[in-house]
Parts: sequence; C-alpha cells; structure tokens
Amino acid sequence: MGATRRRPRIGVQLQPQHAEYAQIRDAVARAEDLGVDIVFNWDHFFPLLGDAAGKHFECWTMLGAWAEQTSRVELGALVTCNSYRNPDLLADMARTVDHISGGRLVLGIGAGWFERDYDRFGYEFGTAGSRIAALGEALPRITARWAHGNPAPTRDIPVLIGGGGERKTLRVVAQHADVWHSFGDVDVLTRKSAILDEHCAAVGRDPAEIERSVAVSRTPAEVAGPLVAAGATLLTVGVSGPEYDLGLVREWVGWRDAQG
Repeated sequence: MGATRRRPRIGVQLQPQHAEYAQIRDAVARAEDLGVDIVFNWDHFFPLLGDAAGKHFECWTMLGAWAEQTSRVELGALVTCNSYRNPDLLADMARTVDHISGGRLVLGIGAGWFERDYDRFGYEFGTAGSRIAALGEALPRITARWAHGNPAPTRDIPVLIGGGGERKTLRVVAQHADVWHSFGDVDVLTRKSAILDEHCAAVGRDPAEIERSVAVSRTPAEVAGPLVAAGATLLTVGVSGPEYDLGLVREWVGWRDAQG
C-alpha cells in the first residue's frame, strides 16, 4: 500500500438532523474542546436516518457559521454533493469559508447518491456514471476558479473525495484528491486502497500523497489496529442529533493521543 506513515487524525461527523441548531452549535463547541482534528457535517436536505420528515439543516450555510464559531478544528462536509451547485459557485463558497475560518476548510466532495434530494429539489438524478463523470469535470473547474479568486484562498484547500467505484471514482480520486474517504469496513478499505494505488500509477501520481479516511462506529480497541494497518489515518465517528453523544469520539481522541 502506498500511504506513508502519518499521524492519526480523529474526525467527528455531526449529522445535521433531528436537532435544533442550538444543539448542533453546542456539539461543535464540545467537539473542538474535546480535541478532535476535524468536524464534518453532510450535504443533504433531509434526514438519512430515523424519521425521514425530521428536522434537518443545510450544509454550506452551516459551515460558514462553524468557521466563525471555532478557532482550531478543520471543517468540511462529508461530503458535498457535486450535483447541487455550479462548480464555480461551489469553489467560491469554499474560498469564502476558507477565509472566514482562517484556512481550516477541507473541501469534501462526492458524485451524489441520495435520490430523494434530487427529486425534491429539482435536480436531474441521471445515472451513477453520469454523476461520476460530472464530478470529474467539476474538479478542474473548482481549482481553476480558486486560481482566479481575489483574494486567493489562504492555502491550497485540501480536496477530500468520498466514494469507492473501482473503475471510475477511484480514477478521479487518483487525479484530484488529497484525501480519499472509503465507505466500508477494513476489507473494503484494503481492497479499494490497492486499486487506488493502481490508478495512481496509471496517472503518474504518488499514492502516498493521498491520505486514507474511513468512518468508525466501534471502539479503538476493536478496530484501530486493522484500520491503521490498512493505511487509514483519518478516522471519523458519526453522531446524530438531538443528543450528539461524543463518548466514542472521546475514546478515539484518547487513542490518538496515546500514539505519541
């Protein structure tokens, strides 16, 4: 596997569902105080879990608020749906949040998949192939727009791409990503990471440049060893409202700090 040794990082995905915004704001503050490295939300318009008609809030307006609220953690969506915004507009939104946060934005992006969002908000759902092709076309437009922004972004904004399609999506990851987020267990991560390495070789990219990211729902004692052995160094716990229980997040932060 191509990844070099990196310091493990811990993320939390505060799923913006089933909560008042005050509860989300409080969870962000608690997560930053706890010591997480990055706080994510997601880019949907309706809850993915629980009551489908439950409370829900929009992704990017929330990221702007988080950028003002916080001072240390990185911020991003896990992940933005490429279909929902013109790529040049998305680039300028990201550039703006980058400045609001003082250079802490990660642009997490994917091809999109949740058909209800598309139907209710009037987007063309298309096919998995058409959505992945659109993502591949959007990423150069995003970086080109950043190059023409005034003021320019405060840094080279890291691009995190989520998805695991072995023939198309991982090719896009090899071409454009700084971080790849794998949806699946350690076996999926291992298999698809090796395929990503092959795509990197095909496009002339050092696979060690791409950090491997994965969601975790079990304790470090249960899964940290195999995941790290498979190359994962960004490990993110997802939590939902209204409580936003950060108990498992605390365990992962403790595990990270014990790594030295």
